[in-house]
Amino acid sequence: MEHNKKFHRAFGVYGLYFKEGKLLVINKNGGPYINRFDLPGGSLEESESLTEAMKREFFEETGIEIEIIKNLGVIDFMLPWVWKEFSHVHHIGVYYLVGKIGGNLITPKQFNGQDSLGALWVSESEVSVENASPLVLKAFEWLKNGELGLDVQCYQQWEVKK
Repeated sequence: MEHNKKFHRAFGVYGLYFKEGKLLVINKNGGPYINRFDLPGGSLEESESLTEAMKREFFEETGIEIEIIKNLGVIDFMLPWVWKEFSHVHHIGVYYLVGKIGGNLITPKQFNGQDSLGALWVSESEVSVENASPLVLKAFEWLKNGELGLDVQCYQQWEVKK
């Protein structure tokens, strides 16, 4: 990415919950991944730990109560996104492998900051750069080879689907 661009740095925690080869995703209702599949997760609230944020975000967006099985690592993405005074986003995500301990899939309550319209199961063959966030694509890559990789993934021609 060119260094003369103005980047918004976004940081969040994201849960990978696989069942029978399918990944639980949300229908995203905001941000650069609007109208795409995205991972359940998001930003930390004031004085909230990474794991507390992961459990809260996953529950708010899906209705599923989770246990955290493993910290899979950190990955980052850079892509164009015009928002406020920014031209791009540098999205940093901590990935957790999670499992269900309770709850059921719900249509989430809508409130300021809620960017999930609901959750569903998808297989790798159902996702592409056209309908999924980079986070989802990376989750399936991790499922195949057990690695997140070290290098930032840059999407030069990202389309925000309004």
